[in-house]
Amino acid sequence: MEKSSDSIIVSKVRRIKDAVFPIESWELKKFLPLAFMMMLTIYVYSVLRSTKDTILINDLGAEMISTVKLFGVLPFAVIFLFAYTKICNLLSRENVFYLFTIIFGVFFLSYALYLYPNKASLHIDLRSDSYESGLIRYPLKIAEDWVICSFYILSELWGSIMLSLLFWQFTNFITPVNQAKRFYSLLGLLGQVGLIAAGVLTAFISNSFRDAASPEAAWQTSLDYILLTVMISVVLLIGTYWWMNRYVLTDKRHYDPELMQSSASGKKKKEKLSLVESFKYIFSSKYIGCIAILVIGYGIGINLVEGAWKSALRIQFPMKNDYSQYMGHYLTWLGICTVISMVVGVNVLRRFSWYTAAILTPLMLGITGAIFFAVFIFRVDVEPLFSGLGLSALFIAVTFGTVQNVLSKAVKYSLFDPTKEMAYIPLDDELKTKGKAAVDVVGARLGKSGGAFIQFMLIWATGLSINDLAGFFFAIFSVIIFAWMFGVRELSKEFEKIKK
Repeated sequence: MEKSSDSIIVSKVRRIKDAVFPIESWELKKFLPLAFMMMLTIYVYSVLRSTKDTILINDLGAEMISTVKLFGVLPFAVIFLFAYTKICNLLSRENVFYLFTIIFGVFFLSYALYLYPNKASLHIDLRSDSYESGLIRYPLKIAEDWVICSFYILSELWGSIMLSLLFWQFTNFITPVNQAKRFYSLLGLLGQVGLIAAGVLTAFISNSFRDAASPEAAWQTSLDYILLTVMISVVLLIGTYWWMNRYVLTDKRHYDPELMQSSASGKKKKEKLSLVESFKYIFSSKYIGCIAILVIGYGIGINLVEGAWKSALRIQFPMKNDYSQYMGHYLTWLGICTVISMVVGVNVLRRFSWYTAAILTPLMLGITGAIFFAVFIFRVDVEPLFSGLGLSALFIAVTFGTVQNVLSKAVKYSLFDPTKEMAYIPLDDELKTKGKAAVDVVGARLGKSGGAFIQFMLIWATGLSINDLAGFFFAIFSVIIFAWMFGVRELSKEFEKIKK
């Protein structure tokens, strides 16, 4: 009877453990380094995300975000896709990772030591009679303030190249589908430690140096320390990746090339495809097209909401250290909410269909986005409801925008990213590498640049500000959400078909 009681207790403990942490002890040698790599990648991504906005919005204005994304980030993403496709045929997967990580590291080190401190002398004056009118003034503005804009561009590309492409590509290559169902949400969960750390450290550093001789001197010191933590993270990321390739992937329990190749659909290609053949193969795939709809839908949707939110943020926090400190607090809350969402997401992925898990992100973004736009558009009308608490219309808009971003991105990290990455696993090597690059780098940039293009064209055509165009943005936002949900349904059919 005692043994039976003990076995019942052990069984219950086992069930709880499987629900909370469904990783076997022998899998930890593979899982923990992957989780650490994700923490580091997300830490750098989060720090750069808040820092690039602090610099660009306060120096050039929120309206420049759409300009830089359209004329800066998108062209560089396309250039990267061509370069990456060519480099994949020349270098091993491991060396490709090292190459791009080092390129980013060298740029951010140069930015802290030379580019930003000397941005005034490096500024290019291109003003002319045609500068003040026409579309040409926008790309010229990027060329003039290239020091500020280059940091924004490279920071944006870190998320697409290092996180969405190289980290997840590596993870997809070494993780079979049955293991991915247990690994991916937990990787995202532990990866949020990097997001929380980014928020805490950004807020702490920004607050610590606000009493310097001048606001600009305070920000320069803060930036130096922020980018120092980025460089440390880059070095640790390279070291962990090197260790995994030497001491984890040499064990067939953790990585069996024959098993991973047999799980890929279609015939394994014996020869590497040429650049033209690669693009023809990628863009003829309906499956890749469905994934692209999801990625582009998210990019446009979140960009339309963030444009209005960040416009209000700049007015609320005109000083760089204040803006950076607020973004640090925002990142901290985003990390906490994402952790909670991840705990729920792990069990959603395990207990429900791929479609159910994937549809929750557009639903969350659509609902919270609609609420934010309603508050933002009618913020002056709803101000009397909050006047007793001493809250202004601007503060109300900033607060609702922050809540919207936290909730929608928490669900994005916990469900959208894992379901998207799972969709790549059954594909062959060509689509896993170059198809993923096309979607996660160029497709993601097309999404964000699509939102930027919409904002840019409406601002240019009407001469109105982002605040005045919020109603138009909401109408377009609604159409994008419905198209995204349609893409989820179609990809679900293709995923179940190819998996079988």
